[in-house]
Amino acid sequence: MTRYVETALSWRDSGTALPFAIVRQRDGEAIGSTRFWNIEHWAWPPEHPRQGREHPDACEIGYTWLAASAIRTGANTEAKLLMLTHAFEVWGVLRVCLHTDVRNERSRRAIERIGGKFEGVLRAHRMAADFTPRDSARYSILHGEWPEVKLRLGK
Repeated sequence: MTRYVETALSWRDSGTALPFAIVRQRDGEAIGSTRFWNIEHWAWPPEHPRQGREHPDACEIGYTWLAASAIRTGANTEAKLLMLTHAFEVWGVLRVCLHTDVRNERSRRAIERIGGKFEGVLRAHRMAADFTPRDSARYSILHGEWPEVKLRLGK
């Protein structure tokens, strides 16, 4: 866990990630973590209205985990609503990507439930939790899809 937190903070300090603890409000218990990462600033040409923006153009949400006691409680949905609202409404990103281990059906269904569109499988994309090469199911939500996704998450 120490290495996990140190990595998250290192990425934050380099500007490539923004990590969060997920804390249950009623008792202050830390029940998980998630982060914005792969924060992208695109190289817009000088005359383009998005050139020189302070905020990112795209990002990913990932490195999410929850304590067993927090699974199926709505904590993850609430965290995603907060993060997606920030990404689309504060930063004005054009897309948010989400990945999960292709074998993780629960996570895949959860991403699809909130409106993530399946884009495909990235083969041997990264190391899995079991230290094997992991195939990742890739999903995205685009800026124009955000209003519908927000309605789904707000229910």
